[in-house]
Amino acid sequence: MKTRMNYRQANPGALATMFQLEKFINSSGLDKTLIELIKLRVSQLNGCAYCVAMHAKDLRKLGVEEERIDLLPVWREAPVYTEAEQAALALAEAVTHISEAGVPDDLYDQVRVHYDETQFVTLIMVINTINSWNRIAISTGMFPGCDRDW
Repeated sequence: MKTRMNYRQANPGALATMFQLEKFINSSGLDKTLIELIKLRVSQLNGCAYCVAMHAKDLRKLGVEEERIDLLPVWREAPVYTEAEQAALALAEAVTHISEAGVPDDLYDQVRVHYDETQFVTLIMVINTINSWNRIAISTGMFPGCDRDW
């Protein structure tokens, strides 16, 4: 396999902008495991192999149990996620597929039980940022391990 381009070299300013979003997210106080669960789930939904591999690895580095990583595609049927995590994952799926049904009021209310307004906006930023990373990786033909030679 071969990537279409090295987007990092092609447009360093775009990369710097994405890293600013990551810096905001990482300094937000939102739980790191939650952030990575969202990133992995959205990457699964978007079919981004590069990002799936990266965020599964990042979750392992955080000490997350394999079961929680393995069951993420079926999180609704797996009792290993907290109610707060479930609400955030449901929001991640709704925002990723926003054109299908938007974010219904009942989902918004469910999320707000666990997260205040500031945290809600931060969750949206996490979801938007990983969706952007997925689209960059997929559009430029990235795959797991492709950047080892960059």
